[in-house]
Amino acid sequence: MNQLINRRVFDTFPPTVEYSITEHGASLEKVLEELHYWGLAHRAKIIG
Repeated sequence: MNQLINRRVFDTFPPTVEYSITEHGASLEKVLEELHYWGLAHRAKIIG
């Protein structure tokens, strides 16, 4: 897909779809963690 996540579709009814993070996607962990902390610090201003 975009090499950040894996998407696996199973031949079931109803359809089952499984997502997992790739090694490339996992390399964004620190970036996303910092974005999370930024959001917490600015939450009051963002929400209003």
